[in-house]
Amino acid sequence: MLEKTNVKVLDKVVVRFSGDSGDGMQLAGNIFTNVSAGVGNQVSTFPDYPAEIRAPQGSLSGVSGFQVSVGTGVYTPGDLCDVLIAMNPAALKQNVKFLKPGGVAIVDIDSFKEADLRKALFVTDDPFTELNIKAQVVQVPVTSMTKAALADSGLDNKSVLKCRNIFALGLVCWLFDRPLEAALHHLKTKFARKPAVYEANAKVINAGYDYGHNIHATVSTYRIESDAPVKGVYTDINGNTATAWGLIMASQKSGRPLFLGSYPITPATDILHELAKRKDLGVKAIQMEDEIAGVCSAIGASFAGNLAVTSTSGPGLALKSEGIGLAVMAELPLVVIDVQRGGPSTGLPTKTEQTDLLQALYGRNGESPVAVVAAATPTDCFTMAFEAARIALEHMTPVVLLTDAFIGNGSSAWRIPEDDEFPAINPPYVSAEQLAAGWRPYDRNETTKVRYWAIPGTEGAMHRLGGLEKDCVTGAISTDPVNHEKMVNIRREKVARIADNIPAQEVLGNPDADTLLVGWGGTFGHLNTATEELNAEGTPVALAHFRYINPLPTNALDILRKYKRVVVAELNTGMFADYLQSKLPGVNVLRINKIQGQPFTVTEVKEELTRLIQQA
Repeated sequence: MLEKTNVKVLDKVVVRFSGDSGDGMQLAGNIFTNVSAGVGNQVSTFPDYPAEIRAPQGSLSGVSGFQVSVGTGVYTPGDLCDVLIAMNPAALKQNVKFLKPGGVAIVDIDSFKEADLRKALFVTDDPFTELNIKAQVVQVPVTSMTKAALADSGLDNKSVLKCRNIFALGLVCWLFDRPLEAALHHLKTKFARKPAVYEANAKVINAGYDYGHNIHATVSTYRIESDAPVKGVYTDINGNTATAWGLIMASQKSGRPLFLGSYPITPATDILHELAKRKDLGVKAIQMEDEIAGVCSAIGASFAGNLAVTSTSGPGLALKSEGIGLAVMAELPLVVIDVQRGGPSTGLPTKTEQTDLLQALYGRNGESPVAVVAAATPTDCFTMAFEAARIALEHMTPVVLLTDAFIGNGSSAWRIPEDDEFPAINPPYVSAEQLAAGWRPYDRNETTKVRYWAIPGTEGAMHRLGGLEKDCVTGAISTDPVNHEKMVNIRREKVARIADNIPAQEVLGNPDADTLLVGWGGTFGHLNTATEELNAEGTPVALAHFRYINPLPTNALDILRKYKRVVVAELNTGMFADYLQSKLPGVNVLRINKIQGQPFTVTEVKEELTRLIQQA
């Protein structure tokens, strides 16, 4: 084996795979991510899909990207990449802005013919000069070498060309000293039912790896540091899968069967796909005819004693609003998962935003309070899905879990938890003593204001619930104005008292800072990294990142009042800032906002926060 030269030792590196939407960039990126997680690296990914289902091949609008950061201290997929793989001129043109100066651009030079350049709207025949690339450009004949590797495979030309991404993956595995055995394992799993396809890809990934050895003297290679991991079983997991698994854990810990009633919608559909596979764990997942049927089927399942869930994105949350109001009035446990995307209306289906917050908090008719929680990272989707289910079941209320396209599609390395790491969930069942004493459906625990749950079939617990207002004592339909006001206040107080059963808000960063950066949901990685870097550079900053939104943790407002400067960063026009401002009279809440369908970069958060600090 030839000795590698030009080796760069880094604590973390960023790789961006880019190509046509049919070039398999997501698959190549996912395998590289899994292999890196398997060797002990932390990982964070950002799949960047085109909006079009199938844009014209080679066009700028059809470029698909997958960015991953691997190494130690990884919280984000990175602002800029060390290595960019571009399978055609359009991919290079759209993604070169993400390449660090001095990095490496690997291009499939076979795809840089004149016709390809014109499709990508280049005006010269030298795209590298035209783009003024300040990096090593490695021109690799990926297509022709893939064809050569599979010359005797018996595959047709179309099937051969589908393997180009795996040649690029082999080259990247060589570049970062990733074990091919692990990549081959993932390929074998992917193509378990297509052995001929697996054999072809196995040949091609080895060809790409060997090609790297042949050019070892002309391109930099990388060695990535790894942390000593906590002992356990690790896997790479995306947020949607983690959400599904968190719900399954909640079902096991509560003893209630899991029911999902949903309608497919980008980017939430993978939750339905994952749960549909889990009949072995007693999961009932049903694709309903529309969003309204999805929430109504879940409400029926909740009445019947299930851990009931419905999943959607912003447009679907709007359609479910009347159904959620019914669950509020009936005081039934219900988990509503909203994987947020750009809006309004159909908006940006494949892009990320945090623009559904006010809809989650207030988007129903009448006084209709629900609990609202948010996941911070792909792996945190597991924890917060469990928490949403726990709160719903123990407090007999709908709970909206907000994730977003960035963390729903993105992935991180995750240690599978032990069974005893999550608590038992204890729904407030009606007792035999209460039934003997003449139980009624709106009898409550006076401390929590939670009504007791009678599972249908329980002897002596026949009852009726519905959307019309009920008498606070008898449970009969009531139009009495004083009773209505009392029930409105009880339902509001019941949600407010959830604050006594959630963790206190933590503050990260510099404890002596007078500037508090505030975020919520899927922006955690970027805000945390910006906080760490600013503190390392001598600018004191603290960070409060919220996962419990309604109600807020009991100590939240006291924390916010302590700081001279409170800056809320979010991917909307300032919804959480407005929400906090309404609870903090006299406190000036500053804002950092982005509404471009893309996550923050660490650089833009640092620059804007520094500007706000200097202005004050």
